[in-house]
Amino acid sequence: MSSPTGEPTEEPTYAAGAAPLHTSAPSGGTDPSGGAEAAQVDWEALRLRAVEMMERAYAPYSHFPVGVAGLVDDGRVVAGCNVENAAYGVALCAECGMVSELHATGGGRLTAVYCVGRDGRPLMACGRCRQLLWENGGPSCLVMTPEGVLPMSEVLPQAFGPANLEVGGALP
Repeated sequence: MSSPTGEPTEEPTYAAGAAPLHTSAPSGGTDPSGGAEAAQVDWEALRLRAVEMMERAYAPYSHFPVGVAGLVDDGRVVAGCNVENAAYGVALCAECGMVSELHATGGGRLTAVYCVGRDGRPLMACGRCRQLLWENGGPSCLVMTPEGVLPMSEVLPQAFGPANLEVGGALP
């Protein structure tokens, strides 16, 4: 098995979303933003969890299943899949499910996120979901993109956040 950068990795073992995905083995990438270091994230384990979620997606209309997995600052892994509806406007992106699980299981901040489509390769979040990732991870949250690992500050530059609402003490 290999990492997204092509380097060999060990077969990850973890209970469905339960184990921390931090590793001391480099998996490629750097963190120019000062948050969770990309080399400390087991990107392959996150990808596998995202693929597992993608396989559970409900996408009878678009036939475009999406899965996502995110590492939380306390080591938890949260995940989600897209859920479509005949009334197209009420479909839920995978990131919506992941953020719901984040808050339903104790909150925290996302530090790394991996989203995949049917082929298991990185998929860039839509604009709405980039905003969700910003709100729940901030500028230093790392995102695996088709271009490699990027901090949210590069995925969503000039983001709108709680500070724009003048919410005292809110995190970006």
